[in-house]
Amino acid sequence: MEKDRLSRAREYEQQYGSQIAPLERPMFHVTPMVGWMNDPNGFSYYKGEYHLFYQYHPYTSHWGPMHWGHVVSKDLLHWEFRPAALAPDQPYDQGGCFSGSALTLPDGRHLLMYTGVRLEQQDNGRTCEVQTQCLAVGDGTDYEKYAGNPVLDEHDLPEGGSRFDFRDPKIWQTEDGTYRCVIGNRPADGSGQILLYTSPDGFHWSYKSTLAANQDRIGKMWECPDLFQLDGKWVLLTSPQDMLPQGFEYHNGNGTLCLIGRYDEEKGQLIEEYQQSIDYGIDFYAPQTVLTPDGRRVMIAWMQNWDTCSIRTPEEKWAGQMSIPRELEVRDGRLYQRPIRELEALRTDPVCYKDILISGEVSLDGVKGRTVDLELTLHPEKDGTGYHKFAVRFAQNDRYWTSLSYHPQDHILKIDRKFSGSRRASIHQRRCLVRGERDGLRLRIILDRYSAEIFVNDGEQVITATLYTELEADQITFYAEGDVELDVVKYGLDTGGFDGLGRT
Repeated sequence: MEKDRLSRAREYEQQYGSQIAPLERPMFHVTPMVGWMNDPNGFSYYKGEYHLFYQYHPYTSHWGPMHWGHVVSKDLLHWEFRPAALAPDQPYDQGGCFSGSALTLPDGRHLLMYTGVRLEQQDNGRTCEVQTQCLAVGDGTDYEKYAGNPVLDEHDLPEGGSRFDFRDPKIWQTEDGTYRCVIGNRPADGSGQILLYTSPDGFHWSYKSTLAANQDRIGKMWECPDLFQLDGKWVLLTSPQDMLPQGFEYHNGNGTLCLIGRYDEEKGQLIEEYQQSIDYGIDFYAPQTVLTPDGRRVMIAWMQNWDTCSIRTPEEKWAGQMSIPRELEVRDGRLYQRPIRELEALRTDPVCYKDILISGEVSLDGVKGRTVDLELTLHPEKDGTGYHKFAVRFAQNDRYWTSLSYHPQDHILKIDRKFSGSRRASIHQRRCLVRGERDGLRLRIILDRYSAEIFVNDGEQVITATLYTELEADQITFYAEGDVELDVVKYGLDTGGFDGLGRT
């Protein structure tokens, strides 16, 4: 049975994925070979390559019984397709192989830890998902599920913990050679909590503590946790569901949360000192990190959101992208992000403008394109003169555009894609409060055909959005109400012949 389901998925993705033309995909962002993608899984470095798995339903562009898709890369930008790694084919995961993580065992094998889902009919007639934690071991291409699965189930939950919301293990090895993992769970109060588990060998697990408790503060269930040390602090990333807005920091629906603080190892608890959103845009969820061989903490996320899935129509051959991998640091107690430095090697054909004055709508020679790395610096106002609004429009033609606008009076930065060509009543606008601009506002806009990622003030905040505008819309224009003094540096981006699937 196991071979049949996995083989079927592999045969299907090979046959139909090869029918998707390179220009139908982004240039350097990960997409599924075919069908549906959501959360990143198993982001790890194994045998000289970065491995990235993902929640995957190859047969349609909708969410379905979850498999694990698989890509690998040497540099986090040139990705090559590998066959699907997991299929839902055992009694404990017949409802889906949900999210999880990966690491290298001392004997050189690749260990995957994931959430297995079993469908169970309740006394009231409803069918619910019983979620347990499972293992698979392999060589970077083929994986065998552990005979002792599941390794964690309802008997390993603290009192009041839900067996229906118990998912997304993130596993790591400690300096003493033992193992830890954090898992999202719903406690009796109906909100969320992150549980901590320990293991001597990665196969036999026991509950240690509740690492962090939501207590109905920020959304409800907390999904997809990741815990790591960074720049002298401990950082917990998670994705709360059913959030309520809090000013411009958190928004309605499904979002992201970063908690920064200290870790009490004896008690197994995170002592929170600071909290923030991870991304302030429309499409960003379920981030996961890897520690690179040169010591960088790099994060990638599903560049979509459960509240915005309808932006991609059912007729499409694929749905879902991953964000550009981002280097993380904690600076002044806050999480900063920047595109991985490898991206700079893809830059071509620089176009530079220094101290130009923008008033009204302006286009600049050489500044256009849909695979672009664009750096903008808005100079601070001088002598009481200034502007009421600045905007840059991209993916633009006579009919379509997406805009990023800034109002200096209230420090509000807004992404707006309602004119990007979407025919769905999805979320098309989102705003954030820029934290500081004493030295001017600095924006770095990364475009890759079907997405925009905006890094604000050297990565203090990030705004991410997908846009499926026709590729012929490649104009970039600037607009100001008043006078804006501006520096512009535009680079093209070139992957050297790769099309995002390892083909040249």
